[in-house]
Amino acid sequence: MKNIIVFLSCLLFSLTSAAMNKEGSFVQKDNLFPRVKLSTSLGDIVIELDRSRAPITVNNFLTYVVNGDYKGSVFHRVERDEVNETDFVIQGGGYDKEYDGMFERAPIFNESGNGLKNDMYTVAMAYQDNKPHSGTRQFFFNMNDNDHLNPGRDWGFAVFGSVVEGYETLDKIMQVETGYNSKLGYTFIPKTPVIIFDASVLKAQPL
Repeated sequence: MKNIIVFLSCLLFSLTSAAMNKEGSFVQKDNLFPRVKLSTSLGDIVIELDRSRAPITVNNFLTYVVNGDYKGSVFHRVERDEVNETDFVIQGGGYDKEYDGMFERAPIFNESGNGLKNDMYTVAMAYQDNKPHSGTRQFFFNMNDNDHLNPGRDWGFAVFGSVVEGYETLDKIMQVETGYNSKLGYTFIPKTPVIIFDASVLKAQPL
């Protein structure tokens, strides 16, 4: 009897875990350009993803979205190119409002050779410590035409979508006051956290 109870408990745990870990590849799987809305503390942003060029990166991003992993995360990097006096990137998705790291799934293959460029208002996958295949959940918005982030002789950063609504929200985020954060060790950290309250997949656009 005890063995049966243990078996049923394990089965229930497995089923619950499976239900709680939805795979992005099954989200609107026949839609090459799914859209995701980020609801932030400074407004909404709608991203159109490009499965035709970056299927691995898009499905990875959608996995985090549909499992609620981006809720409560922040944009921890709001950086300008001070040399050229231009905007650079807004990066987020990896830390909570206390700037503690959040749960990460396995890293993915870098799809930077897909033909998409790091142009203004595109979204790309971040990676860590110059390791091109280390991307997990962090992403960034290009706030300029960042040609130096494209692949050349070395790996670049994989663009997997572009902003279709909410340009004004990104512009507002770009204006927040930043400073040094001792926990992260950088000077481009917003002093007041810019929070992602929710990330949701929008209804597929009619053909």
